[in-house]
Amino acid sequence: MKKPIAESHRAAPLHTPTDLKPAATKEISGALNLLLADYFALYLKTKNFHWHMSGPHFRDYHLLLDDQGDQLFETTDPLAERVRKIGGNTLRSIGQISKQQRVLDNDAEYVTPADMLAELADDNLQLVSRLREAHGLCDEHGDIASASLLENWIDEAERRAWFLFESGRQG
Repeated sequence: MKKPIAESHRAAPLHTPTDLKPAATKEISGALNLLLADYFALYLKTKNFHWHMSGPHFRDYHLLLDDQGDQLFETTDPLAERVRKIGGNTLRSIGQISKQQRVLDNDAEYVTPADMLAELADDNLQLVSRLREAHGLCDEHGDIASASLLENWIDEAERRAWFLFESGRQG
């Protein structure tokens, strides 16, 4: 008798070989999954503000947020794949994202363009801090590849925060 597909999948758990110790895999995967949830939340928030932008600088802000949203989304796959490469499991659902995200949602009916830019700048700066924390954890466990990726993402998040800050300045 043939086993149902779901049952046969349960019989073969995911296991990716790595030279990292099990504790390192668990800690780093956990930190990277938190970042992944933050990236998805910040992506959606950025797109929300992109879709609801208005005012005299609409075109410039709309395009800026579109570019930043693309950059955030492009980070999600390499981040999740890094978790798998080191032997961890990654996020599986929107429900998991909502439980782990540290980026606060903004469901307000209306947000001024200045408040949108300031909120996203702050979110990106908080992301920088969390990326640095994860980098330190990777350094502790000798995970050079994850640390290297995080360095690039720190630079990208700092650049997003800078652009948002400068775009929102009153001149």
